[in-house]
This record gives sequence, structure tokens and C-alpha cells, in this order.
Amino acid sequence: MKIVILGLSVTSSWGNGHATTYRSLIRGLHARGHEILFLERDAPWYAGNRDQPGMAEATIEIYSSFETLVSGFESQVRAADLVIAGSFVPDGIAVGEWLLDSARGITAFYDIDTPITLDRLGNQTADYISPDLVRRYDMYLSFTGGPTLRHIESRFGAPMARALYCSVDPRFYYPEARRFRWDLGYLGTYSNDRQPVVDRLLMEPARQWPEGRFAVAGPAYPENIHWPQNVSRIFHLEPKLHRSFYTFQRYTLNVTRELMVRAGYSPSVRLFEAAACGVPIISDYWEGLDSIFEPGKEILVSQSADDTLRYLRDTSDEERRAVGQGARARVLAEHTFLHRAAQIEAYYEEVRRNHDQVLVDSTRGNGHGRKHHHRAAAGSASERDGAAAGGTAGLAAETGAAHGDLRQPAGTRPGNRRTSCAGETIDHPYVRGGH
Repeated sequence: MKIVILGLSVTSSWGNGHATTYRSLIRGLHARGHEILFLERDAPWYAGNRDQPGMAEATIEIYSSFETLVSGFESQVRAADLVIAGSFVPDGIAVGEWLLDSARGITAFYDIDTPITLDRLGNQTADYISPDLVRRYDMYLSFTGGPTLRHIESRFGAPMARALYCSVDPRFYYPEARRFRWDLGYLGTYSNDRQPVVDRLLMEPARQWPEGRFAVAGPAYPENIHWPQNVSRIFHLEPKLHRSFYTFQRYTLNVTRELMVRAGYSPSVRLFEAAACGVPIISDYWEGLDSIFEPGKEILVSQSADDTLRYLRDTSDEERRAVGQGARARVLAEHTFLHRAAQIEAYYEEVRRNHDQVLVDSTRGNGHGRKHHHRAAAGSASERDGAAAGGTAGLAAETGAAHGDLRQPAGTRPGNRRTSCAGETIDHPYVRGGH
């Protein structure tokens, strides 16, 4: 297929989880023979922090405005077999209306921020998607699975809502034997709703266990946070350094945003990255977590500082390694970039089948009279169960298999000191506690 993707960013991972998601998906689609054009709106905070300005697997074009998008790429959108518009795209409503009027292939909205989007649709503050557009896209691909998919269809009228979680490329994320630098680390951009959980599950254990070593990596943390002396602060990590960061940890922490916790079935890319590296994960709990990993065997759930400290101090190395190995096996079986590409193919074919059925019905006088018939009834049962939402659709097609609050810094990244971890450079503004 010829596929056009209009996304927030693929060139910069600064302060967003979209770039790593799109990069992995693009690699999977390319590996399965598809041709991809990615269109990204120029923005100063990304322009100054482009950690991957190009990809061999896709053509990437940066456009300066909605007008230049239309004038420069309407023919490509019109010729594409599949056009995907992502959440948080600037001028997303205008972009969506234009591509739905221009596209002759199948269209999809890829929501990498589903609970946030649904909250904004409910209170009419969404500026990148509208209820009308939800009904007009052939597919609503959601970072959140489970019951939310039925909600998207029943309340907002999406003809077909399906889960499309983030994924991981095991060529870049794998175990490495290292001398551990930290007992527990956390990777994530600051957000107000996550920080109390980070404080409870990481910072409080650090205060109670001065001998332990901890790390927090990510941008946008307020300067007034008082970090314990045994917590290392790393300002920002490019995706190419994530594996190194994970594998320097005995355990890694996953913390989920409040809206994602409420919705459930919302795994982050950090879960899959760390698991692919074989690093055991300590996570907060949310509904549907057990559809991704088996608690106690593939992931450890913590609700308090005491829970975290018990894992860090009382779990044997054998048990710790077994959890990491179990999570890695699950990710390789269900959550790689090739699995996601196969899912998109399966969903695409589902829309085509429904399109064909609508055309048959129209010859019997049952047509819906819509401009594109394949949008009339494009959807059978949603993926409502945890296992299905976990991403197994389309796996029969796979052979030979080898993300928040979008805080937008005003300007480029400030100057940092740079340090080297086992030959790999990590940017950070300061490190406390000698770790």
C-alpha cells in the first residue's frame, strides 16, 4: 500500500511519546512492503531538538502551515491507499476535513492520547478532532483498548474503533549485561498528575533507603522539586539511549497518567521498551494491565513505597530475572513493530470487506447514500476484551519476524553537561548524590 501519515512528530521525541510510536510503526509497515510518506508540521520546539530528522523506511516532509500542506501534498493524499491522521496535529480539524474530502483510499484517525481526546471531546475543548470527524473517519485507531472502544463507537459514532497500541523494535531493545548503576529508574516527561505517583513509588523509597540508587530521566520537571541525594536527574534521553538507561537498572518504574488509569487498557511505550530489554518493571495498577502482562510473573505492581522497597530489597536475583524474562517473552510474542503493522493490514481489510458489503446492499436498495460507501458501516464487533485489545489481530499474516500532557518548550533545549555511561553519552543538567 501507499500510506500517508500526518502526525505530531516523527523527527523529535522532545516531550512527546508520538515520535517513538510512529518510528516503530513505520519500520514495521516498511518491513512488510508498504511505502510511507510522513507529514509533520514544523514547530520550533521540535526543530531545535530533532534527534532523528530522517528515516530510511519513509519519506519525511516538514510543512510550515496548513496552506502549504494542502498545496504541496494533496496529490499524494488523493493517491494513497490509506491516510492516517494522528492526535494533537496542529490545525487537526482543518487537516481532517481536508484529507477526508481529498482522500480516495481508506482513512483513519490514530489517537495516541485517547483518554485525553475523549475528555476534550466531552467538554468541547478538542482542537485537533471533532465529533463530526470521528464519525467520518473509516477507522478510529486507539492507544486505549478495552471498553473504551465501545464508548468511541456508541457515544461518538465512530464506524469502527480498534486498539492499536504502541510497539517496540527488538532490533533496538534487547538485554545487555551491565554493572547496574541504579536500583530503580524512571523515564518520563513531567506531568502534574503523574508526579505524586512518582513521588510515592520512587522518591519516598529513595528517602527511606539512602543506600539505594535511583534515577529519573525526562524533561520539563519544575526547578522547585527537591530531589533526594541518591536520585540521579537526567535532563533528556534520546530514544537511541533508552536501552542503555533501562539496562543500567535493576528495576524500572512505570507510572501512568490519571486519565489513562481511569480508562484502563492504556500501556505506554516505556512498558514495551523496558520489557524488551529484559528489565523487570514495577508499575502502578490500572484495569487491563493483566491483559498486557501477568502480574507477579511478568510485571510487579506497587501501590506504596513499602511495596517498592520490598521488591528492591527482598526479591532474589533469580526471581527478578524471571520477571524480566517473562515480560520480554510476552512483548516478542505480541507487541513488536511487525505485530502492529499486521494489525493495520487486518483493520484495512476489514474496512474493505465492509465496503464491499455496503456496495452489495446498495444494489438491493439498502445503500446509505454517503459519499464514500466504505464509511457507511465499516465496523463489526469492537475489540472489547483484554486479550483482543492487546494486539493479536493480524498475527497470522506475520512470518519471518526478525505515548501525556504534551508540554511544548518555547525554544530549543538549553545547554547541558554531558556524561558518558559505558561509552554512551547521556545528556543531563546535573547529577546528584554521586550516582
